[in-house]
Amino acid sequence: MAKLGINSKIINQLEAKSQLPKTRSKKMRDYKNYTVWQESHQLTLIAYQLTKSFPKEELFGITSQLRRATSSVPTNIAEGCGRESDADFRRFLIMAHGSATEVEYLIFLSAELNYVSKSEFDEFTEKVIVLRKQLRKLIDKLK
Repeated sequence: MAKLGINSKIINQLEAKSQLPKTRSKKMRDYKNYTVWQESHQLTLIAYQLTKSFPKEELFGITSQLRRATSSVPTNIAEGCGRESDADFRRFLIMAHGSATEVEYLIFLSAELNYVSKSEFDEFTEKVIVLRKQLRKLIDKLK
């Protein structure tokens, strides 16, 4: 710490006087332990694979939108896990649910534009519906 110009003696004094922030004593949620996060992460990986074959002119259109919306689901779950209260965690789960609904529409649009096959659409949509149900169940549990 001396290289930064911070005297270790001052640091020790501040720590002793409890003037430095302490780490949280509450047990933190680990987002990786939530099945809903694991499933949403897998869905994101699938979305990236599917969109690789989308037309290049869609790179900044539906390709980007589908990727961002899909990755938003596990991102919101992870961020919610980093919050201290159940109410905050629930709020981020609600945002994740909204993003999952957006994903459901975007894959529908992709199918309508013939960017994905019927079987890809069906399989992906089924995963999104299962994910939305899992999110809804967890949201309701936190009421």
